[in-house]
Amino acid sequence: MLNASPLLLPDTGEPGFGVYIHWPFCAAKCPYCDFNSHVRHHQVDQERFATAFLREMGRMRQLSGPRTVTSVFVGGGTPSLMQPETIGAILEGIAACWHVPDGIEITMEANPSSVEATRFHGYRAAGVNRVSLGVQALNDKDLKFLGRLHDVADALKAIRLARDIFPRMSFDLIYARPGQTIDAWDRELREAISYAVDHLSLYQLTIEEGTPFYGLHKAGKLPMLDEEQAAQLYEATQAITASEGLPAYEVSNHARPGAESRHNLTYWRYGDYAGIGPGAHGRLTRGRDKLATATERHPERWLEAVETHGHGMVTEDLLGYEEQADELLLMGLRLREGVDLARWQQLSGRDPDPAREQVLLDHGFIERLGNSRLRCTPAGMLILDAVVADLAC
Repeated sequence: MLNASPLLLPDTGEPGFGVYIHWPFCAAKCPYCDFNSHVRHHQVDQERFATAFLREMGRMRQLSGPRTVTSVFVGGGTPSLMQPETIGAILEGIAACWHVPDGIEITMEANPSSVEATRFHGYRAAGVNRVSLGVQALNDKDLKFLGRLHDVADALKAIRLARDIFPRMSFDLIYARPGQTIDAWDRELREAISYAVDHLSLYQLTIEEGTPFYGLHKAGKLPMLDEEQAAQLYEATQAITASEGLPAYEVSNHARPGAESRHNLTYWRYGDYAGIGPGAHGRLTRGRDKLATATERHPERWLEAVETHGHGMVTEDLLGYEEQADELLLMGLRLREGVDLARWQQLSGRDPDPAREQVLLDHGFIERLGNSRLRCTPAGMLILDAVVADLAC
């Protein structure tokens, strides 16, 4: 059992080394979701899967070498379908492979429909000190539209339990839903903030290929808000959260100072992370190169591969300096703190193109923070992909 101290180590600002565990199973597939999640109408052999996680973990330890873990994130899927004993075995395995200091952030995703007080207490005892709840909406009509198995009463119960049991808690909401107005979103968002939260993840609804929503939208049966309406909702989101003391520290993530997700900061600061489980991705530094890993997405095929070969990896690609520089830019410009220019210059071997940078500066899409960092302005965040593409050229 890992140390369950509520005291969290301070954020050093360094990229860090995270461990991501992917639990691929859900009770139902949401119509908007394109994540690697799978529904099984039979009982999943959790002990067998836990053993496989530990085997693949050993392979990742060989690739990473000795490291100090700065965060753990158990995502999915629906990790709260796991028994606490399964979580406990996985966390113990991480501690056996790498150095895990007391006080690091250990997050687990949970759905309100699968929340039980006894299970939450079990996760806490196993070492989880932060939970991220997939609430998605605070009205029953939209929860039904989004295919969620819980209602608002379930969501509020889960929020109360999480607040009572875990030192830190976050929950997700999806906005820019069909027909949603700024006034309605204002009321819903302020209600969400009122539940004593210190972190919110707020995502615009997008139509992803291969999802049921994609088919409905393509057939003209799911009208979405236009770009201008979505942009207005985004701008309202930034204003409301800032006024309530939860400013955006990343495009879709808002927190009171000190409550930012340490694990997600590792991604956005372009740190290293070991990705373990079906469909998990990782980035592991090898000298000046970075190894990009990806595993088999299908849970049972991944399980068979691990039991046969010791891992389920299907990709182990070495990224060169230019590829790393592009990824650093893509991830870092999502953050309010921006990109470390010296690190980008070291990887890319060049300065940002002066003419391209000046155009973006003149239009108010980016700004310099002294000579050391570059970041997007609020206006630039609205066209983030275009800004990244311009700077990466």
